[in-house]
Amino acid sequence: MRDMTKKFLEDAFAGESMAHMKYLIFADEAEKSGLKKLANLFKAIAYAEFVHARNHFKALKKLGDNPVNIQSCIAGETFEVEEMYPVYNETAKLQGEREAQISTYYALEAEKIHAEMYKKALELVNAGKDYEAEKIYICSVCGYTTEEEAPEKCPVCGAPKSAFVEF
Repeated sequence: MRDMTKKFLEDAFAGESMAHMKYLIFADEAEKSGLKKLANLFKAIAYAEFVHARNHFKALKKLGDNPVNIQSCIAGETFEVEEMYPVYNETAKLQGEREAQISTYYALEAEKIHAEMYKKALELVNAGKDYEAEKIYICSVCGYTTEEEAPEKCPVCGAPKSAFVEF
């Protein structure tokens, strides 16, 4: 693929991905406000943005087999843990941006767990096995992730067990 086309597709992928997430966040807020049909509109268009992002991703030849995909996840999570979030968090501290500091700390702590989960997944897939966890629990406040039963209190943010979402 020529450089300019690749750059434009990468930018389009990033934009569509951001729109997808933004619209899901808007849907969540609309639902909390009791506007179920508005929430449905946000969710529907978020799905369309996902389709666009998926098409761009495939055109960029970034979709591989499961081991390649998992390795990509490990690389991304490791970069976030070792480089990105520590710098973002320190910058937020330096600039006195408390909300950004909390947000980046929460993400950093969750990404550490995600990297380890992906490493375990890669070992299993390379051995011809599926991931073993029957359920995964995510704290809806900070993103803390566990395969064990959701704790009574989140160890990262202190949210109650009721804040956990089961997958």
